[in-house]
Amino acid sequence: MSVKQETSRPIGLWSAVFPVLVLVGMLVLSVIWFGDDASQGANQIALLIAAGLAAWIGLRHGQQWADIEQGIINGIANAMIAVLILFVVGALIGSWMLSGTVQSLIYYGLWLISADWFYAAACFISAVAALSIGSSWTVAGTLGIAFMGMAAAMQLNPALTAGAVISGAYFGDKLSPLSDTANLAAAVTQTPLFEHIRQSLWTSIPAFLIALIIYLMLGGQSEFDALQSMQETRAGLREHYHIGLHLLLPVLVVGILAWRRVPALITLVAGTASAALLAVLFQQDGLVRFVARDGLDMVQTSVLAVWIVLYDGYTASTGNDALDSLLTRGGMISMLITIWLIICAMTFGAVMEQTGLLQRIMRALLRSVETTVGLVMTTVFTAIGSNFVTADQYISIVLPGRMFRLEYAEKGLDSSNLSRALGDSAIVTSPLIPWNSCGAYMAVTLGVSTWAYAPYAFFNLLGPVMCIAFVATHFRIVPLATPQES
Repeated sequence: MSVKQETSRPIGLWSAVFPVLVLVGMLVLSVIWFGDDASQGANQIALLIAAGLAAWIGLRHGQQWADIEQGIINGIANAMIAVLILFVVGALIGSWMLSGTVQSLIYYGLWLISADWFYAAACFISAVAALSIGSSWTVAGTLGIAFMGMAAAMQLNPALTAGAVISGAYFGDKLSPLSDTANLAAAVTQTPLFEHIRQSLWTSIPAFLIALIIYLMLGGQSEFDALQSMQETRAGLREHYHIGLHLLLPVLVVGILAWRRVPALITLVAGTASAALLAVLFQQDGLVRFVARDGLDMVQTSVLAVWIVLYDGYTASTGNDALDSLLTRGGMISMLITIWLIICAMTFGAVMEQTGLLQRIMRALLRSVETTVGLVMTTVFTAIGSNFVTADQYISIVLPGRMFRLEYAEKGLDSSNLSRALGDSAIVTSPLIPWNSCGAYMAVTLGVSTWAYAPYAFFNLLGPVMCIAFVATHFRIVPLATPQES
């Protein structure tokens, strides 16, 4: 993104902070007045009004509208890969429903996982998967959907399940050498990747173990007869769908391609295509029920079913309301409101950066920093604040990493302290913010609002706490190596 560092007139701190305060106030009102429906449009309007206010302040301080407009274009362009991934995830979810992949995952998962330790299992399995492939989004969009289905069948808390999946997915993503965020945090701070991961283990493992213990303690807290519900769900799945281990092939395809670091877009397209093929081969009765049109041969029905499910999602018609609600998901259309939210959020972040308002706020923060504890705490809160303001975890890694790197060196601190702080703040808190691209993605993919699952994403909540606790006790603070030591 092109950033104009200096304007013709200096920007005061209150001028820089004012659009942020307005945005926070409007978002609070949005939650109070609209509740879970805030992200359906109210948050978007708040972000656009705050962006307009920031642009007006920039114009009053000598910025040119053409530069602000170009900054907005660049900011939205930076989010286009995420937008395309969201579209493909919508198609993938629909195709996995049509093929019976999700149904098979739920069917076998209900045999293997007990309600007593379901949340801990969801967290642990998501962590292993994300550690293996380096992508929290992929894990949430595949295994996460299956866990949400199993939770519904067991009549367990969906928000708690989503929190467990996200906790595990972000633990693995944060520590995987295949993760783009881990690589970015290491690169922007000029820290060797495995040194960054090694230092991140010190704060991540305690936070993850505490989260697992909490999930174990909360396991099986259902007001209903989970066993009966599970048996009914398995029977319904077996009655209306072809179930088999071979239908898990799309999961294997996505896992192998992600592990081989094939770009996410290609990986998800391959997972969608393989599921579509399985649907045509093994779910022909289901295709006929789904299309519900007379006069079509099987080829026409198959093409039409796949075509519809990719853009409009899958609609189940088993006659069981609970099962239909569970399996009616997906389609590119389902992602449109989330994409609208991301575009509005990126517009606000781009205007704040292009006009120099964000840089002005960060300079003020740096001036008040004198101690090591203060520096790390400022890094943590700046990265979290950047997640709120710019709505993008990548910007929230790059900006504080770039601006604080010299401060760490001047205070005799190794760059791994900075990279670890960015991981404990910018990376893990991004899915806790509804208008952040990560929070919006998780909410629409898992079918639970960000405000609902955020209190249960224990690993993500503990990340900043662990980071600050370590620096406050001066534990594992790595000094800057001298030339002889390096």
